[in-house]
Amino acid sequence: LNVQEDVIRDIAILKTETLEDLHKVLINVFGFEGNEMAAFYESDDDWTQGEEYPLFDMGDNLDPKIQMKEILLENVLAVKTAKLIYVYDFFNMWTFYIELIETDLNYIEPKLPGLLFSLGALPKNAPDLAFESENPGEFEDDDEEDEFGFDGYME
Repeated sequence: LNVQEDVIRDIAILKTETLEDLHKVLINVFGFEGNEMAAFYESDDDWTQGEEYPLFDMGDNLDPKIQMKEILLENVLAVKTAKLIYVYDFFNMWTFYIELIETDLNYIEPKLPGLLFSLGALPKNAPDLAFESENPGEFEDDDEEDEFGFDGYME
């Protein structure tokens, strides 16, 4: 979870389950009601947001999205370095960072999926996210004239 204090949940789940199954487990272990939209995003080591897998495809037919229920965990978490970003409730933007820790457990959990470890408590409110530009001064000169003498504003 993207907060100051550590909030960690280790979950065991079969690789043949879907992202939607993982979504349901996350709702359960964090105590959410489960009535909000959510999405998973493929990610890299820098937690850059990549391909989106929404709970439901709310887009137009020009850019259809593959839904969570269509993606097996083994297809998006195939290597130990695989990472996902999970966003629950797009109004409050609960943001979770998901990493694959182990692919072959030496024991059989009687009931999968299951919570293996829990550290920290979910805050009452979602943290405020600070959106920062990768190029901080990028728009500072928008009101200056360009090479054609225009200042960027139409009258």
